[in-house]
Amino acid sequence: MINIYQLFPRLFGNTVNTQIPFGTIEENGCGKLNEINRAAIISLKKLGITHIWLTGILRHACLTDYSQYDIPTSHPQTVKGRAGSPYAINDYYDIDPDLATDPARRFDEFHALTDRIHDQGLKVLIDFVPNHVARQYQSVAKPNTASDFGNQDITHQSFNPANNFYYLPDQVLKLPIDQNAPFKFEKPYEEFPAKVTGNDCFSATPGITDWYETVKLNYGKNYDNHTLHQDPIPDTWNKMYEILHFWASKGVDGFRVDMAAMVPLPFWDWVIRKIKAQYPAILFIAEIYEAHLYQQFIAAGFDFLYDKVGLYNRLEDIIRHGHPAESIGICWKMLNGLDDYMLRFMENHDEPRLASANFVGDPFKALPAVAASALMHKGPFLIYNGQESGEEASGSAGFSGDDGRSSLFDYSHMPQHQNWMNNGSFNEYSLTPAQKELRDFYHQILNLRLENKAVSQGSFYDLMWANPWYTNFDPKHIYAFLRYFEDEILLVILNFHTSESRNLNLNIPEDAQKLASIISTTTRKCWIAENLFDRADKQTFYPEKLTTEGIWLHLEPSQCAIYKLQPIPKNYDHANTENC
Repeated sequence: MINIYQLFPRLFGNTVNTQIPFGTIEENGCGKLNEINRAAIISLKKLGITHIWLTGILRHACLTDYSQYDIPTSHPQTVKGRAGSPYAINDYYDIDPDLATDPARRFDEFHALTDRIHDQGLKVLIDFVPNHVARQYQSVAKPNTASDFGNQDITHQSFNPANNFYYLPDQVLKLPIDQNAPFKFEKPYEEFPAKVTGNDCFSATPGITDWYETVKLNYGKNYDNHTLHQDPIPDTWNKMYEILHFWASKGVDGFRVDMAAMVPLPFWDWVIRKIKAQYPAILFIAEIYEAHLYQQFIAAGFDFLYDKVGLYNRLEDIIRHGHPAESIGICWKMLNGLDDYMLRFMENHDEPRLASANFVGDPFKALPAVAASALMHKGPFLIYNGQESGEEASGSAGFSGDDGRSSLFDYSHMPQHQNWMNNGSFNEYSLTPAQKELRDFYHQILNLRLENKAVSQGSFYDLMWANPWYTNFDPKHIYAFLRYFEDEILLVILNFHTSESRNLNLNIPEDAQKLASIISTTTRKCWIAENLFDRADKQTFYPEKLTTEGIWLHLEPSQCAIYKLQPIPKNYDHANTENC
């Protein structure tokens, strides 16, 4: 069972609490790798985390000057914000100097961090960004045997299978200007011929919403006729294999692959097999939004895939737009058995914070969605740093605007998260009572995934079909399912209504009883449902009456109830339960 903590070091360790739009690193501060200390890692392990995804580790385009360390500077037009996007990679072989206490020893600080993580038995994931690089990519840390992207390109050809980039011959690039940015430049950025922009923008005049700070990499695909050249192996394929091999050899345990479907599928089949032949345990997680390609990407060797367009979008629709809770069933049905390959989440760097005004404005109102996302499957579950503290991401830090996301492009911080940091102690002493309650919820959910076999190894049964609207049930706001393995049976029931409680009778059909081994015997006919999140909440029931009378339950607004179902043991304390 895998629980991932997406940790953005630029934000995670930042102790500065000022937020000047487009502020410098000196004004707004920046987290460092050294600040992800042993106490932080131990606390994350206790929370229930097994893998830490270090986001923004590779050197990317920014406007902070590190030329004294022989690091090239970037033109302001090729950087979004002042800190820059961590997905506009300037050097696949380098660590971002922003994250180092001593930029000259940035690799040493990275290795020390991975050692600290591994010492606690946790795994390290980093980003692999295969589709695009920064406009001014220039490696200063590559091995002597490696050459930079584009050095041997025939630039007067729009496409050549041996090229690393795509070109727009005889066209001069004209980049947009961020009108809100305060920094100036003497002359516009010059690029001739123009390279194709990272989001498949085949125009010499990309817009402000395009990935204009990046250029598209060429894997041998001719976009004019949609043919793929694989013989000989394209140069970009070999370069990317060497990069993956480099990081695998440094002890990285896996890669979260950015925009995987923008790269030809045969490349993945080729490169993942080569890497896993040498590092069999290494993980590949695809950021992918094309559901019709899921099966093919699993066949190509990916271990897990994003479940954004399915479950995340559905849960967002339920919470924010009032879609019926019973529609969750559509998601698992459309996956056709691929549930356990899906990485699920309710926050990451691309999505608005649950506590932000752009989502629901209250982290507790989103908890039924978190529970559904975490408990419906055996695949990995991810939380984003600050999610467990109720981070709101309010206000604008610069380029990102006030969009409910912790800025990906600017020097910024996470105010709610800083309470947990507590001057490097990473404990609960500075948390508010509400934050302690929220963090406790995530602790229970994450550890339940690790410790309870019904969740970590068990099967899933959707109970909604047996509880229609015309019974004493509310499928618009209530979602219920079973998880079961051997003698471990859990009933998960969630109230998505944010302001109303519900009294209901939950029916469990005969086939679910057989699958979950809910059996009534002559010696112990009475069973008990005990809420793991509230031990005082106990309900007794007779299995033979589950299809008629069901189990009577009460749920408060936004409540997540997880009941353990078991026969009442001999000599059980019947206090707070009905007589059987």
